[in-house]
Amino acid sequence: MGKTVALQAADGHKFDAYVAEPAGKPRGLLIVAPEIFGINSHIRSVADGYAADGYLAIAPALFDRASRGYESGYSQPEIAAGIEIMKKIAWDDAVRDVEAALAWGKDAGKAAIVGYCWGGVIAWLGATRVDGLAAAISYYGGALPNFVDEQPRCPVLLHFGLEDQSITADKARAFADKHPEAETHYYPAGHGFNCDQRGSYHAESAGLARERSVEFLRKHVG
Repeated sequence: MGKTVALQAADGHKFDAYVAEPAGKPRGLLIVAPEIFGINSHIRSVADGYAADGYLAIAPALFDRASRGYESGYSQPEIAAGIEIMKKIAWDDAVRDVEAALAWGKDAGKAAIVGYCWGGVIAWLGATRVDGLAAAISYYGGALPNFVDEQPRCPVLLHFGLEDQSITADKARAFADKHPEAETHYYPAGHGFNCDQRGSYHAESAGLARERSVEFLRKHVG
């Protein structure tokens, strides 16, 4: 369903992105910020799903700055490898790559970003640092507390798992308390509950979170 396109960030960095196109005229652009497992089959399926909902979905390969074409599964060694690559990616560089994806899809209409895990933090930084986004959706970003003092420039939807050990319920609630302007939901699930390829997948929570995400996009993007 999708295709690969080449992007270039403001600092000259060239990287790839997976694009899934809707059947008709796009409702808008949706940037999909991945977990630490790269643009793997799950993230491609997420993009495909949002394209089926009418959005032009683009998943930038944010790990290309450290390991081109990286994608993996969810075993413990793969998690460890992803963490090491993640440490090599500066947040500012990830934001630059998001801006490049936004520029690429500027003709699609209003734009939003959705991110998962590491990408959930990038979605928040998109909301606080990137001009031109109409909405941001963050799923269980472990490092969100590091950026609690940043203020979003667009509406934000936050999804947290109450059993998450990456960003615990207490930390999630503390973050949300600092940002009452954001729409926040909690689920009886652990970290990565949206991913149907992980042992932590929680179908009921994932389904409800996605329904809320689509509703949020309809409201703020189209």
